[in-house]
Amino acid sequence: MRVESEEIIQSSQWHQLSTNEITRHLETNLETGLSESEVAKRQSHFGANELKAKPGTSPIVKFLQQFNQPLLYILLIAGAIKAIIGQWVNAWVIWGVTLINAIIGFIQESKAESAIAALASSVRTNATILRNGKKIQVPSTELVPGDIVLLASGDKVPADLRLVQTRNLQINESALTGESIAVEKNYQPVNPDIPLAERTNMAYAGSFVTFGTGSGIVVAIGEATETGRLSQLIEQGTSLKTPLTRKFDKFSRTLLYIILGIAALTFAVGLGYGNSWAEMFEAAVAFAVSAIPEGLPAVVTVTLAIGVSRMARRHAIVRKLPAVETLGGATVICSDKTGTLTENQMTVQGIYAGGQYYTVTGVGYAPSGEILLNEKQVDLNTSPVLVECLVAGLLCNDARLEQKDEQWQVIGDPTEGALVAAANKVGFNKSSLERETKRLDVIPFESEFQYMATLHQEKKLSPNTQNSTLSTQHSELSTQNSALSTQHSELSTIYIKGSVEAILKSCRQMLDAEGEIVPIQANTIHSSVNAMAQQGLRVLAFAKKNVPTTKNSLDHGDIQNDLIFLGLQGMIDPPRSEAIKSVQACQEAGIQVKMITGDHAVTAQAIAKRMGFNKNGEVMAFTGQQLAQMDNQQLKTAVEDGVVFARVAPEQKLRIVEALQSKGEIVAMTGDGVNDAPALKQADIGIAMGGAGTEVAKEASDMILTDDNFASIQAAVEEGRTVYRNLLKAIAFILPVNGGESMTILISVLFARVLPILSLQVLWLNMVNSIAMTVPLAFEPSSKRVMRQPPRNPRQPLLSGSLIKRIAVISVFNWILIFGIFEWTRQTTANIDLGRTMAIQALVAGRVFYLLSISKLGVIIIDTIRGVKHNISDASAIIIGIVATIVLQIIFSQWSLMNNLFSTAPLNLNQWLICIVAGLPMILVAALANRFDPLD
Repeated sequence: MRVESEEIIQSSQWHQLSTNEITRHLETNLETGLSESEVAKRQSHFGANELKAKPGTSPIVKFLQQFNQPLLYILLIAGAIKAIIGQWVNAWVIWGVTLINAIIGFIQESKAESAIAALASSVRTNATILRNGKKIQVPSTELVPGDIVLLASGDKVPADLRLVQTRNLQINESALTGESIAVEKNYQPVNPDIPLAERTNMAYAGSFVTFGTGSGIVVAIGEATETGRLSQLIEQGTSLKTPLTRKFDKFSRTLLYIILGIAALTFAVGLGYGNSWAEMFEAAVAFAVSAIPEGLPAVVTVTLAIGVSRMARRHAIVRKLPAVETLGGATVICSDKTGTLTENQMTVQGIYAGGQYYTVTGVGYAPSGEILLNEKQVDLNTSPVLVECLVAGLLCNDARLEQKDEQWQVIGDPTEGALVAAANKVGFNKSSLERETKRLDVIPFESEFQYMATLHQEKKLSPNTQNSTLSTQHSELSTQNSALSTQHSELSTIYIKGSVEAILKSCRQMLDAEGEIVPIQANTIHSSVNAMAQQGLRVLAFAKKNVPTTKNSLDHGDIQNDLIFLGLQGMIDPPRSEAIKSVQACQEAGIQVKMITGDHAVTAQAIAKRMGFNKNGEVMAFTGQQLAQMDNQQLKTAVEDGVVFARVAPEQKLRIVEALQSKGEIVAMTGDGVNDAPALKQADIGIAMGGAGTEVAKEASDMILTDDNFASIQAAVEEGRTVYRNLLKAIAFILPVNGGESMTILISVLFARVLPILSLQVLWLNMVNSIAMTVPLAFEPSSKRVMRQPPRNPRQPLLSGSLIKRIAVISVFNWILIFGIFEWTRQTTANIDLGRTMAIQALVAGRVFYLLSISKLGVIIIDTIRGVKHNISDASAIIIGIVATIVLQIIFSQWSLMNNLFSTAPLNLNQWLICIVAGLPMILVAALANRFDPLD
């Protein structure tokens, strides 16, 4: 093959070349195809027609990568130090926490890099080809550039083809381009810079033939196809960390530096006071253990896991744990239109006939719905022109509807399916009507003529026979309609549907509202067409022509004149009703919602207006061609101001997401097609549709909606925000005890005092007690305010100024409580173990009161005192946590085994009461902290 041909293969510019140029470059023959010997050479040169996943990271390395977190470094070091000093029980407990965290992360993310394999399986199929002058079937993997592929309705396109022959060929490319309507194909060259979605002489791998036949030359296979390029885009997409990961890493690094610095200072100061190296090493370790929130990683993981479970109950499956929080912080949702915001079912919504406009209710292909005139149900007996228009749409039609698994599906072209569904809504039955009106001939739709025509010979109908085509609701036809049918039974009828321009130029007459033939009112019809187009409707015109019964064939000359205009039918892929509410709810929550689609701008903008999309009251739309001409700065402005982005290529979807992220936005991207996969992977959180979504989209996503319902995103956002709020509560609850403990140990060392709390006791508080009391916070229900607040500032640190003030206030109180109770008990009883035990129990009592102040249970208690009733089940987790804590603390101090293990002493009733009373002031301190940071 020539060098210049190799260059063309790489440039993907086949759509601009003529058939002769292509056959010359690819050295192939349209009549015989390639020879077997030539195929063998090209297979050796180009390889197989498949997408090969690159070797992934080994499971062992993936598992070890789970430990690559700063806070886990601290835990691993702490465990190592404990092992070095011989405290193996403590070491194994700490290491166990890190191991559990790593296992959960490994399981959740084990399939994160499998999108390439899913792409490969999505394009494998068999192909009918010409080789050595014979038509044969081969696996698509054996195709090579230059092969001649034959296409027929229902086929899956096996490689990228440059079409060389078409007959009414229509291909559904929605998974690649986002266009919901099948594209009519031809073989004429097109401009070099035309968008992918408008390259009508190309057939792309993975798309489906919905109508007609054709043939094409293979011009790209494997990773050189458009689908293959998407595969490479997925691999090239930057793997961004989520906001939670970024903030947690920064917090952990900061905490690591502080702990190591203060531990070193403690060690140095102690040596300066003349203490031994061994004593100061133990003191430094005790400080490090007290300052490290050992339970925090486990609590964070559990909180996120509970969020995953909650979202699953609301039809959102999370594949990566941090994605739970990320969606709650989303500032922009970029949504695909077809099948995500819309039903992905073409639906007739308006009919113009006899000078009157009819509204059609119902959505999709189901026969439920009505046809209304002035908001009243039509009577077919008084609407003969409507009947004629519906019958034309039903008979000049090759599609049919079938019900599978309680869902109505179209077999054939979606546009024709919409016409069948519209007629079904008033009782027409396509099969019955076709039995009564024999089709004699057909002129299939061709782009050159822009219409389809069918010739029918009607049987002479009695009124009862005609009525059988209608439901019982419309079973009585007027004498006028029966007479009209009897009159028409003497003639054959040609029914025509097509573009308004093609039909009107052959019409001189039309039917009025009474079914009488009158001169055509072209201006009125064009006004109606414009009005329907403004609603985003795709408008088809219908006409008929009566011919003698002796005529049994059709040609284009029969359609050129004397047509009687019957009406217009306008259809659209309608928005989901629940999605409209979801968009509104997201906007009220301060989240921008943007539509990114491969569909036409007028249609997309009309859908956006229907759904309430807006930015500052406007619905600004940009096309892919406009975006392609923008530099990066112009693009950033466009993505900020724009609401609708239409006719965009996959690379542009990716570029839009990146532009939004460069402005500091947290981007959630929804989609279901192959064309969405790169942007799904690049987005902070990718959301795929579980039912209609392709495997590619699912594997590239962070979250999957099991009900394919955009409305579930609202629920997921609410849960995500609740998870983040509960995480902040957990941090606000855990860190103050570490603060109090570390202050206690540090001050004791600085003033050469006996330690009020030992390192093993610190571990009990940080691991057992903290987890028992903090995990219930993960079950806290959503606040009423959670969806009334704007999204969090993505740049806001995990520890905000107000949260630091809260932690500082509670930490100081905890230090006073520990130090005060220990010193008072030691001086009054001279029992150091008893002093330490009472200090710990007083601290835990204060923690219980603090937990009430930040949880739903505290609100329930206060409201109950005021006479306001609540559902106690909302606080069941907190109640269980408090009860478990009390039981554990009783065991901690009253069981002799625990006394020996933790150097504690049993308490009598008076001592227990002293500890509880000492913790009561926490109520006032917590109220003061709530003024700094309400945590709601």
